[in-house]
Amino acid sequence: MDPHRGIEIVTYMIEGTVAHEDSMGNKGTIASGDVQWMTADSGIIHQEMSQRYVRRITGFQLWVNLPASHKMMPPRYRRLTREQIPTIIVGDGTQVTIVCGEVNGVKGPVQDIVVEATHLRLILEPRAAFVHQVPRGHTAFAYLFEGSGYFDPAKEQRVGSEHLVIFDDGDSISTATADQTMQCLLVSGQPIKEPVAWRGPIVMNTEEKFAESL
Repeated sequence: MDPHRGIEIVTYMIEGTVAHEDSMGNKGTIASGDVQWMTADSGIIHQEMSQRYVRRITGFQLWVNLPASHKMMPPRYRRLTREQIPTIIVGDGTQVTIVCGEVNGVKGPVQDIVVEATHLRLILEPRAAFVHQVPRGHTAFAYLFEGSGYFDPAKEQRVGSEHLVIFDDGDSISTATADQTMQCLLVSGQPIKEPVAWRGPIVMNTEEKFAESL
């Protein structure tokens, strides 16, 4: 069992299944393509155990920090099946799965969150390109987990699988492929710009608040 406080925990299963159980009484499985968006806030204890699977299990878990004004709000739990998460085809065949945020007028199902954020899964076929608008001042990154591609308009540096790309501030993000299919997560969010006191799974703003949360 793992305790959390002061953050949101986003679990996205690409392939495979994990079983979830927490101190609020939630219990179930997160299967391929499903998302679990759990707001720990004032505190939650949970566990996730991988289930037997014939191929390699692939998934991601991201922590979303919360502002001081919301770190102690009541916790909540949301599980979204792959059928509830829209996937659209844009441009020259790029698949965009929208967990949170908006692309071409289509919004992801996770909307009532504290921090303004975007969470996309992209699948680009060979010789495809995709451009996504990002508000200035937002932090943005991409994590490649299959194939390779480019993340600058001039295509000067090819990025391979299992690499993280952190973008400079700007109005848009561009990505393109050459001769390989590429899959990546594209995530952006509005910075909180508050101090962080972090110890393991608990994220507060000051050492005093961290001590009080134990």
